[in-house]
Amino acid sequence: MVALGVALALCTVAAAHAGDWPQFRGPTGQGHAPDASVPLTWSEAENIAWKTAVPGRGWSSPVIAGDLVWLTTAVTDREAGTSLQLLAYNVSTGDAAMNIEVFAISDTTLLNQKNSFASPTPVIDPGGERVFVHFGAQGTAAVAAGGQSAGDFLWRTRFPYTSQHGNGGSPILHEGLLIVSIDGYDTAFLVAVDAETGEERWRAVRPAPISQAYSTPLAIRVGQAEQIVNVSAFRASAHEPATGHEIWRVEYPGGFSNVSRPVYGHGLVYLSTGFNEPILIAVRPTGSGNVTNSEIAWRLRRGAPLTVSPILVGDEIYTVTDSGIATCIDALTGEILWQHRLGGNHSASPIHAGGRIYFQSEGGVTTVIEPGDEFRQLARNELDGSTLASIAVADGAFFIRTGTHLYRIEESP
Repeated sequence: MVALGVALALCTVAAAHAGDWPQFRGPTGQGHAPDASVPLTWSEAENIAWKTAVPGRGWSSPVIAGDLVWLTTAVTDREAGTSLQLLAYNVSTGDAAMNIEVFAISDTTLLNQKNSFASPTPVIDPGGERVFVHFGAQGTAAVAAGGQSAGDFLWRTRFPYTSQHGNGGSPILHEGLLIVSIDGYDTAFLVAVDAETGEERWRAVRPAPISQAYSTPLAIRVGQAEQIVNVSAFRASAHEPATGHEIWRVEYPGGFSNVSRPVYGHGLVYLSTGFNEPILIAVRPTGSGNVTNSEIAWRLRRGAPLTVSPILVGDEIYTVTDSGIATCIDALTGEILWQHRLGGNHSASPIHAGGRIYFQSEGGVTTVIEPGDEFRQLARNELDGSTLASIAVADGAFFIRTGTHLYRIEESP
């Protein structure tokens, strides 16, 4: 393990607070930071608080707790192999605080050239004391984020599987459990481990047929009960958090290689069936067993996302295809209200902040729109470099990761 600036980390790591961004897509897991006083416009010459170089290659999104922003990366040497690392930077200054090698692997060739060895986003516990990282089949770990043990491993484990494109889906935390979706050609299951010890608590094995998927689960509350909704190849399912027992499932035989994370609102779960047959489905999560023929409220085939997660704002749900066509849909009926070509290819999931929606393309361009049943563009902002990681929001600022740098973007005094 290599630790840079641990003394700085010991001084600055604080307990998580309401403005933190602790997981992929933020506090709710659905891309919302509605009260954030964030900028409308930026460029390489405007509203950049700091810009710091990030070593290696990784498409995990930034997460923030207290005074540190965390992300993962993979540094590859053709002869020595690949170092899978957890990095921390000071929120206010961008200074490097920690660089921790979590795993070292012999692989140096990506299974998919668009992907990375470090694509799943870390998750931080509510107290800001632990950071959990997942590198797909290469391993999962818990690292101390603060105190005298900052940077130390609390536990490490591994769930081997075979994937076509490498890692993708991020872990989530729920009531003391770290929950990860494992979807490969050879095995597929949702697994929960004790966040304190790393010991497996339950495993929900998916029946055949199985295939690869790269989605992140979402915890929702339905009435007085909670569910873990997970999107996988050929089916999505909801599980009891304490046991992993399947509550309901919806099947889509033609969909696999799922990437986008589901969202929840208006009593409906909105999920994408993935590649081959992309369909956006709205499911009522109140049924049990196979609800394919009973609890699907509507289906959308035109403009359904492949990679990008949708976002629900008010009574509309917004999506964008990989090729940059944005769609606004009535969340209750599935009616298309408008479609507009944003331009560029898209992998990052949109966010809602300061009453606006931000769509970020792979080319470093962020299109800002006003929510509503008519398309209204407010700004178009550009940074140098590629941007496949989703934007994080904390402390009144955006944190954007490009292929080479991490930015803090906020209104200049």
